[in-house]
Amino acid sequence: MAETGLGFGAVLRRLRLEASLTLEALAEASGVSVRAIGDLERGRVSAPQRRTVAALADGLGLSETERERLLATARVGRRPRPHPAGLASFPRGIDDFVGREAELARLTALAGQETGRIPVAVAVSGPPGAGKTTLALRAAHQLARRFPDGQLMFDLRGTEEDPPGPPELLLRVLKALGVADRDVAMAGPQGHEQLCRRTLAERRCLLVLDNARDEAQVRPLLPGTGATMAVVTSRRMLTGLESVHRLALGELSAAESSDFLTALVGRERADADPGALAEVADHCGHLPLALRVAGNWLATRTGWTVRRLADRLAVEERRLDALTAGDLRLSSAFHLSYRQLTPAAGRMFRLLSLVDGADAGPAGAAQLTGQPLYEAEDTLEELVEAGLLGTDRDRYRFHDLMRLYARGRLRAEEPAGAAEAARSALHRWLLETTVTAGRWYEPDHGAPPATWQGTVDLSTAEHARRWLQAEGDNWLAALRAAAAAGDHARVVEVAEALHWFSDQWIFWGHWPEVFATAARSAQALDDPLLEATQLNYHAWALLVCEGRHHDSLARSAQALAAAERAGDRAQQGWANSYSAWAHRLLGDHGAAARHNREAATFFEAAGDLDGALQSRVERNQILVDGGRHAEAVEEIQLTLAFLDQVGDRVEPHIADFTRMNLRMLIGGAHARLENWAEAVEHLVVAVELCRDSGNAAMESRALVHLGDSLLAAGKGAEARDAFSRCLALGETADPGRLTEARERLDGPGTP
Repeated sequence: MAETGLGFGAVLRRLRLEASLTLEALAEASGVSVRAIGDLERGRVSAPQRRTVAALADGLGLSETERERLLATARVGRRPRPHPAGLASFPRGIDDFVGREAELARLTALAGQETGRIPVAVAVSGPPGAGKTTLALRAAHQLARRFPDGQLMFDLRGTEEDPPGPPELLLRVLKALGVADRDVAMAGPQGHEQLCRRTLAERRCLLVLDNARDEAQVRPLLPGTGATMAVVTSRRMLTGLESVHRLALGELSAAESSDFLTALVGRERADADPGALAEVADHCGHLPLALRVAGNWLATRTGWTVRRLADRLAVEERRLDALTAGDLRLSSAFHLSYRQLTPAAGRMFRLLSLVDGADAGPAGAAQLTGQPLYEAEDTLEELVEAGLLGTDRDRYRFHDLMRLYARGRLRAEEPAGAAEAARSALHRWLLETTVTAGRWYEPDHGAPPATWQGTVDLSTAEHARRWLQAEGDNWLAALRAAAAAGDHARVVEVAEALHWFSDQWIFWGHWPEVFATAARSAQALDDPLLEATQLNYHAWALLVCEGRHHDSLARSAQALAAAERAGDRAQQGWANSYSAWAHRLLGDHGAAARHNREAATFFEAAGDLDGALQSRVERNQILVDGGRHAEAVEEIQLTLAFLDQVGDRVEPHIADFTRMNLRMLIGGAHARLENWAEAVEHLVVAVELCRDSGNAAMESRALVHLGDSLLAAGKGAEARDAFSRCLALGETADPGRLTEARERLDGPGTP
């Protein structure tokens, strides 16, 4: 009996090593050349003649039983082999393949991976139109020489309503492998899986199982031993498959998309309007199938400019209909996956198109569908498994074109009014949760009340911050909708709850809009105190977030007038405080000091401890900016002592934020005095405070100041580390500080 799972070369090598013979020794003993034995062991010759095997058996000194086993193994190798299949002719378009270098490199590396007796299996997944089949074919073409016994491709038709099951597929594979009908019949239906695996174990094939429906369909086809490599493509992630390497495909890069379109439409037309070409790629969402449809459309309509197609695709409502070329229709590819969803997943898929932002969390999805949270999570994961939804750290995201398709299904299938009711429920929940989360940072509020029943974890200020940032685009859209609907009280309530939180996320980019919207709502409510408050918040946003100093001054003057009408001393104090800040940044330190004294007076009269504290900080800043550095150091130390003295009368996050500012201020003052050791000491503390609070904007500022002080102190390596840490903060940092850190690292003074 032949040795199951091992080719003749492997058996020969094992017997030679067990006999402690070198190639040369076996050649001398058997009369077979060293080269011939080497070719046999390496599989270059898999079907030796009987007389050669007999000579080798004699040279090895095998027993009669071992001799017969070796002869039987050789006979297996001499069975007729199928001709390589699946790559004789490529599908149309394979020659214009672009991109996927990393994925092809991974497949190439896996093809050469030594795994002993465990064959390599790769599951390639991705959304409809991602180019899974094309990638598999490209890889098979490039790897063909590594698999001399054939490259076999089978379409499992997983998107059809009644795809073939394992029994039918096993017969197809056995037939393609050239297994004799007699052997198939003798094995019987129950033995086909074992026969298939035994046959694959004797070959070195590349097996491409394309368009798999699920794990049950493909699992019996995977080789269990030997050197055959299997590549499975599926729209589903096939999470249940064991011992497989996973390769997930997404969109192409912008450069790859441009190259792809250029290959389809020609260099001359592409170069005539590269901007339009980039727009076409963007409208296609850099999805390979959409790019091919668009490219084919242009290739067959030579009278069209690229700009004409870009303008046609710019209309969202018509984009999917426009992405049709002959029998290639993008929406049809999406529909094949959509129709396989359970009813609950189909409804979730449709309703998720109502989400305003780029992504959603499980709690928001549950609000849309009315499901309990855990059921909503399971439904979301079904959509992920089906390749219709992407996920990253508990956030779920549509591809842009998939969102358009989902909106179409929403219009076609949801009852009248159901979509608007779901959207309203989502917006109402978003704003209610935003108020609760934001109040963690507001004086006299803090943690949610015991009566609050929520579906997100707001048990700490840090959890609240993360939720507010993750859902920022969504609750902003809900705020806009509330303002448009005239729900002015809700708009003002939301903005008020976010006032102190805004310091934690300064460079989000939307605070001027939030507080301007709230100021208009306050005016509509005809409440001068609310108006003054929101105008002051807007003055802050214009000043800090956008650097519009003069506009901020005008806004704080309006806030002062409204506060005077309301007779509110605290808001008069804040209006003067923001005016002082703006004048200081404009270089008018006299006006800044005057307004700051006014602010301190109003805060004292109103008993506003938070305002009084900030007016002291502003006085410290005026001293630093005015060049009175030694005096500033003394005043800042007094302010730090005052902050310690008031203790828990100031909210912890406000106290932490103030300490950050003060440490940076005193560090800056020492730097101006060239007291580098003291400057570094305070700035290190500032960085630690910023990091502990999660305030990346402030941390980026502190790191640049620290890097500059270290550089001046001759500590170049430590300075480089500080600037690098600043850059690592990414988009949450102060953009200006990122630019400065990059310039420092590229400059001649940083080693």
